[in-house]
Amino acid sequence: MTSRHPRRTLLGAAGLAAVLAATGCTEDPNSVAAQAKAGDQKGYVSGDGSVETIAVGDRDEPVTMDGTLLDGAAWDITSTRGQVLVLNVWGSWCAPCVAEAPDLQKAWEQLQAKKAPVAFMGIDFREEAERGAAFVKKAGITYPSLSDKAGLTLLRLQGKAPTVPTTLVLDRSGRIAARVNGPVSTSTLTGLVDDVVAET
Repeated sequence: MTSRHPRRTLLGAAGLAAVLAATGCTEDPNSVAAQAKAGDQKGYVSGDGSVETIAVGDRDEPVTMDGTLLDGAAWDITSTRGQVLVLNVWGSWCAPCVAEAPDLQKAWEQLQAKKAPVAFMGIDFREEAERGAAFVKKAGITYPSLSDKAGLTLLRLQGKAPTVPTTLVLDRSGRIAARVNGPVSTSTLTGLVDDVVAET
């Protein structure tokens, strides 16, 4: 991995403001936030793949979230406490999400092969569960995804998912430890996860 950071090195207050302004998450009607409010699907805003890591002492409260998986089963994030959790916000209508799907699946397989204490959960944003399930099957994705047709699950992510796709790495307590704002590669994701797994 080419970019590991022991503490929060990107997107301080000024940097985060710049990114939010660049992606238009507060003003652009095509932004994730605007789509969640408007209930339509005009497009998407994708980040540039920049990485943010958050030092243990700087992390916010644990993320709380529950919902229904694409297969109809109920899920609660508390079931993953004690594991590192990867959350990936995606939609089959989002070209960068489709492009990064093989990298996410490969990362999942590599971490499973190492028997790492890691769980993956997708968040299928702004589409029918049937459409999301069809994409998952076609793409060969073997980890589960929540259905977020209404766009409300994203609101639980503490403002850390202003673009689609976004990938978050949560520590064993459920706090956001790292973020990739935009498409993620296998090597970047596994490197971030390995760092959080190694935390005492």
